[in-house]
Amino acid sequence: MQGDKTNVAFVAQNEKPALPAPVTTTGPMGWVMANLFSSPLNVLLTLIAGFMLVYSLPDLYQWAIAKAVWSASSYDECRSLSPDGACWAVVSERAGQFTYGFYPEHLRWRPNLAFLLLLVAIAPVLYKLPYRSALLAFTAIYPLIAYLLIWGGLFGFEFVPSDKMGGFLLTMIIGCTGISFSLPIGVMLALGRNSNMIFIKTICVGFIEFIRGVPLITLLFVASTLLNYFLPKGWDFDLILRVLIMVTLFASAYMAEVIRGGLAALPRGQYEAADALGLNYFQSMRLIILPQALKISIPGIVNTFIGLFKDTTLVSIIGLFDPLGIIQPILADPNWNGLVVELYVFVAAFFFIFCFAMSRYSMYLEGKLSTGDHR
Repeated sequence: MQGDKTNVAFVAQNEKPALPAPVTTTGPMGWVMANLFSSPLNVLLTLIAGFMLVYSLPDLYQWAIAKAVWSASSYDECRSLSPDGACWAVVSERAGQFTYGFYPEHLRWRPNLAFLLLLVAIAPVLYKLPYRSALLAFTAIYPLIAYLLIWGGLFGFEFVPSDKMGGFLLTMIIGCTGISFSLPIGVMLALGRNSNMIFIKTICVGFIEFIRGVPLITLLFVASTLLNYFLPKGWDFDLILRVLIMVTLFASAYMAEVIRGGLAALPRGQYEAADALGLNYFQSMRLIILPQALKISIPGIVNTFIGLFKDTTLVSIIGLFDPLGIIQPILADPNWNGLVVELYVFVAAFFFIFCFAMSRYSMYLEGKLSTGDHR
């Protein structure tokens, strides 16, 4: 109290209206401030990246779009039409080779149908759909349907040998097969490595450590040259089949370690709770442990899938014509001799689209299952 003045606390009699959030914390401006200008280092990096984009994008646009040639019959014709632009005409001219390799043209409806059915087969795995049980039953038999459509040889379907397959078709065959089978095999290997049964644990540990200690290219050479020596006389595995086996085993070993990390991240109380409920080993794994471990492991699982999909390009070293392998016969054609950059950019764009899609689905799945710390 000072003189005649008295300090009296003010108590609001009515609820005050909520004030809008600061402009710099919400909407596009909020995203910019949080992601591009949140610290002095981020400001510096943003300015450097912006300068590089401003410096390079105009020239890149001129080369890739404005001055590009989209229709021509040879590299020389491209250069005569536009000396400084990209020659995308080779992509449209050799689109069939890039997509199917040397697959017979009159039978290309078969891999097209197999790809459409693949979308149907993976839909119930990725999303919750009506009649999911029936769709999952179709998913289980899809590998047999795909084999019949792509290779043929049964029910009157003309047989197509593996040396006729190439391009993106070969990449999808190897990538999808490896991704589909490496996950369940990886789960079994991870569980076997954590098993108390010394025989099973020793086998799983030995397999995982051996596969992880050998480069994939070495396994591919084994698949292409040595595997037949270990088979009974008169037996002969198709080359692509041998590659599929090696790629799947290679990815399974890495997948096992990713899932083992998810199992190790679970609190011990989850295992004890399963025991307290009276669940046996298989029930506890199916209902409690594995769902949580797989949810934790989503980033690592998808990262392994992306690495596997990109590693399919290694098959070009053993003579299979994947998208990178297809480039060599194209360059051997006198009409397109000297054209290099556009071919590799096109293949890189293909892999980027598929890998980016897998990455975005991983983020969607993490958010849907509330994996991690979402603040």
